Amino acid sequence: MSVHHHEDHQNEPQGTFLASRAGLVLLGFLAIGGFLLFTEHRAHLLGALFWLLPFACVFLHMFMHGGHAGHGSHREPSDRSPS
Repeated sequence: MSVHHHEDHQNEPQGTFLASRAGLVLLGFLAIGGFLLFTEHRAHLLGALFWLLPFACVFLHMFMHGGHAGHGSHREPSDRSPS
């Protein structure tokens, strides 16, 4: 007669939640919900994309150049070469 020990199965590595059956069902529902949200609200999302370019230009101007002082056209009086 063979004896089956339950503790042998406890040492096996456990998979992640997303790899389990419940996790796959959750991922399926989230994918369907995301698709439905996108298709129903596409006009709002695409309408907001219009404002992305002007806002990106303003933010890049402020943060990349440091405002108007970072262009290099404004020199300090000590930087001028004597004429």
